[in-house]
Amino acid sequence: MAYAIFKTGGKQYKASVGDQLDVEKIEVAEGEAANFDQVLAAGEGADIKVGAPVLEGASVGFKVLKQFKAPKVTAFKFRKRKGYHKTKGHRQLLTRVEVTSINA
Repeated sequence: MAYAIFKTGGKQYKASVGDQLDVEKIEVAEGEAANFDQVLAAGEGADIKVGAPVLEGASVGFKVLKQFKAPKVTAFKFRKRKGYHKTKGHRQLLTRVEVTSINA
């Protein structure tokens, strides 16, 4: 089964055709198709191509399934005996994509 390792949003992902991934928010509308161009490696079985740092002309095609927010992460600061406490929350914006093609 062919796979590719690509980079988006400062993170690296390994995917095959048909995989669904949650990646950092991408400015593409739901239902639209686009490409990831920063492909670090691609291959099938023992036949692997590795870029230095990226493969020239390689891309991973994907379709955006939905834009959503991750579950809330809560940060809490506390100082004992001082009556000091702070709560802060964060919800990361994510995009769910489905890999449609790997061109290496």
